[in-house]
Amino acid sequence: MKSRLFINREISWLDFNYRVLDEAYDKCNLVMDRLKFLAITASNLDEFFMVRVAGIMDQINVGYNKKSVDGLTPIEQLATLNSMTQEMMARQYTCLSKSIIPELNQNKIFFLRYEELDEEGKDFALHYFRHECYPVLTPQAIDNSRPFPLVKNNQVYLCIMLHDTEAKVKDEKDYMAILEIPKVLDRIIALPKAKGSEVLNYIFVEDLISPFVNELFTGYDVKQVNEFRITRNGDLAIDEDEAEDLLIEIEKSIQQRKWGASIKLEVTRDMSKKMKKWLMHELEIVESELYELKGNLDLTCFMKFQNRSEFNDLREPRYTSLISNEFYEVEDIFEVIREKDRLLHHPYQSFQTVVDFVRAASIDPEVLAIKQTLYRVSGDSPIIEALIQAAQNGKQVTVLVELKARFDEANNIIWAKKLEQAGCHVIYGLVGLKIHCKMILVVRKESDGIRRYVHLGTGNYNDVTAGLYTDLGMFTAKENYGSDISTLFNLLSGYSHYTLWKKIEVAPKTMRNAFYIAIDREIENVIMGEKGKIIAKMNSLVDEGVINKLYEASQAGVEIQLIVRGMCSLKPNLPGISEHITVHSIVGTFLEHSRIYYFYNQGKEDIFLSSADWMERNLNRRIETLFPVEEESLKKKLKHILDITLKDTIKTRLMTETGEYIRIDKRGKELLSCQDYFCKEAEAEFEQAKNRTVLKQNIEGE
Repeated sequence: MKSRLFINREISWLDFNYRVLDEAYDKCNLVMDRLKFLAITASNLDEFFMVRVAGIMDQINVGYNKKSVDGLTPIEQLATLNSMTQEMMARQYTCLSKSIIPELNQNKIFFLRYEELDEEGKDFALHYFRHECYPVLTPQAIDNSRPFPLVKNNQVYLCIMLHDTEAKVKDEKDYMAILEIPKVLDRIIALPKAKGSEVLNYIFVEDLISPFVNELFTGYDVKQVNEFRITRNGDLAIDEDEAEDLLIEIEKSIQQRKWGASIKLEVTRDMSKKMKKWLMHELEIVESELYELKGNLDLTCFMKFQNRSEFNDLREPRYTSLISNEFYEVEDIFEVIREKDRLLHHPYQSFQTVVDFVRAASIDPEVLAIKQTLYRVSGDSPIIEALIQAAQNGKQVTVLVELKARFDEANNIIWAKKLEQAGCHVIYGLVGLKIHCKMILVVRKESDGIRRYVHLGTGNYNDVTAGLYTDLGMFTAKENYGSDISTLFNLLSGYSHYTLWKKIEVAPKTMRNAFYIAIDREIENVIMGEKGKIIAKMNSLVDEGVINKLYEASQAGVEIQLIVRGMCSLKPNLPGISEHITVHSIVGTFLEHSRIYYFYNQGKEDIFLSSADWMERNLNRRIETLFPVEEESLKKKLKHILDITLKDTIKTRLMTETGEYIRIDKRGKELLSCQDYFCKEAEAEFEQAKNRTVLKQNIEGE
């Protein structure tokens, strides 16, 4: 039965989030790092519901009943996911209350309720409420003349049950009201520190507000106050074929996201049955979509909290990315790239080099044009500032901004408008396809003619996430790469069905077939008695066609090592099917985001980097690039990266044939964290670069 060969992608994603949660439980991590991992699991789960669960619910609502590749109907998937997420959220709160909070207490950090405060603390709370909270709070009563309002997505609210003490006749009726906890208020508030004490006390703002809500409802008795939080369908539904202006349509859809259908209601466990029933009715929530939680809602607030300066000793020191030794204090970045292809390994090597590349191009009088794709950029992007400067300096600047980058649409719209105002030619993606490839093209007039400089990457041009995600980027000035990237930019900005690439492969036209050819070649080599080997590192592996090809390769005897951070629908170690396949997953300080594809090819060792995972959406519904790394020194670096990653014994989990992930048995093995290893390696190379520069300066000084 085919379905037994595949793991449901949504279940696989939840398994990934469990691996992140495992890091929150792991006492080998410092306590604030554990709190960070807990916050990440909460943020992940919010997005999972807004997109994946919402999508399944949409399928059910329109009567779609086709089984997924693993054999589950949408109704069966939803039931399984609701059960798993109920358990996961319970485990999140158990992790917080039973594991992390006790360790925080040991470090003299406490979260207090109002009733636990001393007199000084209660005076502070009253003053804070009246002067900081009261002016921005808006109580919303619900009655016949004031219907239940539209509550915001993923926002914490208080639900308040009231009794009218001034009714002229005896009135047994309870009144309901809600109160938004505005995001302009700090969610976790530091309480005054006692003189000479090392104890740090904190209170959640809703716990500070609750005792004083009677001041918002004079003449009423407050009978009950509880938190609730709603998650809504956050997937944008845009009819691109009918949209006259994609930018306008997406701006409208972003607003609609705030008011999408309710798909999950979180409440505190001590909420009365009457209040729960009322909320469920008003929000149109069924029992399976109700989550009763033991503690303050919205654990994502701990991401900001754990980053406070007073906790520096309770988390691992932040790693500072270092300039690659090949680019350390270079005077002419174009000369360095002309000399040979260059590779950057982020975040170990600084993304600043990519920024410097665009900045150098923006002010270089010999540069004629700059073209770049942008998928997700930071709120204060130095890359975009450089592109704006380039346009102002008279360069021809073309920027392909993907407006449909989920949850970054608003930010991308802002930047797109700024780029247009500066004189850049801005292209807003393509109908039906997301532009997900990562590439920069700089056209420069030199003494021997026009030369094209190219940067191709596996990750976004985002200076913030480049310090948090592992990614790879390659610079090249080789003509065939420049020719291909020029052609691809022209294809994206104009009309073309070009597929005769010299170096790169492009989804959705040629990339899938290129992967199939490479896998088939390994199969043929094994059949001929040669060695066959594939190593592939990516974020997700859920494409049915690719998985079937890998099963075919394994059955032929090809050795396959997969490094898949997140979703993986393939099952390794199945007798007669995938016994030559291993699946590794690494969850560590940095998010593993790079995509590397290695094929032994009779010792030629073909290595490709890509913006694409092995997912149907990447191979069929996105513009993606797959590019070969041909410089032998760079291939050596990439093989080294794969080798060290596969040797990780500290942060790696291995998937079993059942889909379960287990930690590596460390007995008799070297303890190695690949991320720590690459940090130390980058530091050593940086020191070599500094010493080389000092030596050069001393020689010149003599």
